Amino acid sequence: MPAGEGKGWAKGRRAKDDPRIARAAAAHRGMQYVPRVPPEQDRRRKSAPAVIEWKPKFAYALGLLATDGAIVRGRTITFPSADRELVEHVLNCLGKVNAISEVRTKTGGVAYRTQIGDVALCRWLPTIGITARKSLVLGAVEVPDALLADLLRGLLDGDGSIINKLARADTGRTPNYYWEYLRTSFLSASRAHIVWLRGRIDAAFGVQGYIATAQPREGHHEMYTLRFGKRASLKLLPLIYADPTAPRLSRKWRVWADYVKRHPSDSRLGNM
Repeated sequence: MPAGEGKGWAKGRRAKDDPRIARAAAAHRGMQYVPRVPPEQDRRRKSAPAVIEWKPKFAYALGLLATDGAIVRGRTITFPSADRELVEHVLNCLGKVNAISEVRTKTGGVAYRTQIGDVALCRWLPTIGITARKSLVLGAVEVPDALLADLLRGLLDGDGSIINKLARADTGRTPNYYWEYLRTSFLSASRAHIVWLRGRIDAAFGVQGYIATAQPREGHHEMYTLRFGKRASLKLLPLIYADPTAPRLSRKWRVWADYVKRHPSDSRLGNM
């Protein structure tokens, strides 16, 4: 350390300005830090541990936090989204009344964000797999089996999609033949998370998906997608949307609702 620099020397400096900070940041990049012991057993903690009551709404909120949320400085949860509805769902499901602010995106659009100060919850989240800087290292999210469908709905609303379209058959003999496809996808920059998700869904519901890898664009990381075709989606989506009163992102749910409305007699819909 250069002479004259004492405690707090790094304040206000960034990696691009100081090689010492850059080296320290590189040494920690990609690492995942999880408490050595559960918060309730850590005697160093001055605040009381979080008392978690597992409920469907809470599991849904965890799915949103696992995809779009962030833990800042170990005491604040930040949740941004292009859909204001999702920010409202996070606050409602966590029992919070924090303000929602509008922020400008890099493309000139508008996004929405809320910040929740909750030290106990921030310390508890890593114990189930939701850590700070989790984008590339997220793995399993430990949720009770009974609430897995609620977690999946949160993951789907955060970083997933439901696509239902008509496609023309690629054949010259029947140029006017169209077929309807339905596809459900979960997206993540962490392959470990996608692999875990595929196994957990298969084990719990007997629904099998396949993993697709997208080559990274310049300056971006590889992205992994867990996809379910039409047959698998017709098994999985009725489970995810089993409760009509549960929180959900309207624009994604509407794709599924419209399909059900057009095909009410489809035997593959089970008890829908």
